[in-house]
Amino acid sequence: MNLSDSRTAGQQSGGLASPLARLSAAEAVFNAIRSDIEGGSLAIGAKLNSEVALAQQYGVSRSVIREALRSCTALGLTVTRTGRGTFVVADHVANDLVLGQFSARDLTEARPHIEVPAAGLAAERRTAEDLDILRAMVASMAVETDPEAWVVLDSGFHAAIAHASGNKVFESVVADIRDALTHQSETLNLVTEDRQHASNVEHQAILDAIEAGSAADASAAMSAHLRAVGEALDAILKQ
Repeated sequence: MNLSDSRTAGQQSGGLASPLARLSAAEAVFNAIRSDIEGGSLAIGAKLNSEVALAQQYGVSRSVIREALRSCTALGLTVTRTGRGTFVVADHVANDLVLGQFSARDLTEARPHIEVPAAGLAAERRTAEDLDILRAMVASMAVETDPEAWVVLDSGFHAAIAHASGNKVFESVVADIRDALTHQSETLNLVTEDRQHASNVEHQAILDAIEAGSAADASAAMSAHLRAVGEALDAILKQ
């Protein structure tokens, strides 16, 4: 299989349209590796090829390979050991996502208690500078085609809202979980169809409420967003 690094993959030899044509290169690589693991072609204990070899195999950059492998690890299918490589540790998705020192369940349980009130306070306390930052992030996410760049903007958007709340505890907590949020979004976008676009719509609703100065609407919009993220996670884990 050979894929481009563009948002869409090319065609298979012989002129037949590839079923992966609508997927990003990272999605295609992730799906191929996951299929090999779950189908038994890569057995538990097997060592995956190096990033360089995988990049050559699929015709993509090493950053695309790293993105796909991070999602395999988040789903509990592989583990990467420094200096040794990446190994298959399960042939089915775990019952929770591994996101560094936090799990998806940790985030799902905690975020509504932090980010919903933070959004409400942001609507009441945001400064002109806060609004400029949030507008720029939402606008950038709406047109961003690089999955890695998008997830950085995504976690940054949530951190900016916590900052705009004026509550140092909320700001500190979101800063602490920011890396986990980035990896969670990365995996969701690879595994869940159209999740990135849905998040863009939800982010715009949160921004609109904060701009309007409505604490109730901002809290409700953030709650709806986190609920949608939780439902997407549940769908992955139930697979």
